[in-house]
Amino acid sequence: MERDSARGNAGGLDVAGKSWVTKAEGALRRYRVMAWVTGVMLLVLVVEMLIKYVLDAGPEVLRWIEWIPFAHGWIYVVYLVTVVDLWSTMRWGFGRLAAMVLGGVVPVMSFVVERRVHTEGLAQVVAGRPAKRAVPVRDVDRPRTGG
Repeated sequence: MERDSARGNAGGLDVAGKSWVTKAEGALRRYRVMAWVTGVMLLVLVVEMLIKYVLDAGPEVLRWIEWIPFAHGWIYVVYLVTVVDLWSTMRWGFGRLAAMVLGGVVPVMSFVVERRVHTEGLAQVVAGRPAKRAVPVRDVDRPRTGG
């Protein structure tokens, strides 16, 4: 299925029948929502841990908050799926992937990382193309210099 650039196709890049821009916008939106949900749940988890370990709450309180670690765990898994989806769609490097993954583990970091990722991702979407990945140069391809 071929589309011309006038219909929104970014440089002939089709992904599963959609233009790259459409796919990138969706991935960016999903990531943004999950980054916020994960960040909020991580803060709720910190409060739960303070209640449990610092305040030494009794069993009558713990039964109301015992679901929080499990919920955060599953939300983090969904967050990771959106991270990998966005990362692969945008063709970013492994450093960006690591920062995005850690964003869901360190309290408040998801909000900071989300802001930066969204800004840079939006700039790519406006440009209409994914990031260019550097092609690694093998040692055998390099000309020998000196002695």
